[in-house]
Amino acid sequence: MLGAMIGDIVGSRFEFHNHLSKEFVFFSDECFFTDDSVMTTAVAKAIMSCDGDWVMLGKTAIKYMQSIGQKYPNCGYGGMFRNWMFAYDPQPYYSFGNGAAMRVSPCGFAARTEEEAKLLARKVTKISHDHPEGLKGAEATAVAIFLARKGATKEEIRKRMSIYYDLNFTIDGIRENYKFNETCQDTVPQAIEAFLESDSFEDAIRIAISLGGDSDTMAAIAGGIAEAYYGIPDEIKYGALSYLNEELLGIYNEWQKFMETRS
Repeated sequence: MLGAMIGDIVGSRFEFHNHLSKEFVFFSDECFFTDDSVMTTAVAKAIMSCDGDWVMLGKTAIKYMQSIGQKYPNCGYGGMFRNWMFAYDPQPYYSFGNGAAMRVSPCGFAARTEEEAKLLARKVTKISHDHPEGLKGAEATAVAIFLARKGATKEEIRKRMSIYYDLNFTIDGIRENYKFNETCQDTVPQAIEAFLESDSFEDAIRIAISLGGDSDTMAAIAGGIAEAYYGIPDEIKYGALSYLNEELLGIYNEWQKFMETRS
């Protein structure tokens, strides 16, 4: 899940000040974690709590999204999701926002089969983002991560992703006319393409940010897939961890130990 958090941290300063180039300082004192990282750790915590018994994963995800998320009320939540997070009895609100995909990377990493990746993604998504496009965005992201973890080639990943999205475009080809967008259908395919065009973990993040738009979330989605495919260089990993507070760092360390049991 750290790949998604790195994309979030690096992209944080560009969300409303887009940088349409791959050339920028990767980490700076202007970087910070946002709701993408907070919700990713909440999903990870829910998965660890259920530990293979997925019947209650949806309710457990609500528990941790609220208990962890409410501690960071100003970290960038959308208005509808913020209301959901603070609700006494949160209900899905037919959302197709890209929040569905930015938080789902732990599902792709924890899954032992592709079908399990789909199941986990659906359970942690339908609790809020129950629109078909929201569910599709989360599932596509989790499946891409699972395939990358299991050694699929980029050609194989592209072919599988074509079930979900038309990827008949290039990042360079759409950059000039691409606009800020927070929907799954107009950010998830772009994030997947950023990964597919990359030649390293860092390059995937840089390509995603270079497109503009919702920079932190697209980089988070691309970063999750890139982590599964390339791994994360130590220098980048430790640089990113320095931006996390004690709580999020603790969940990340817990996740690392959990993943050792899932291998």
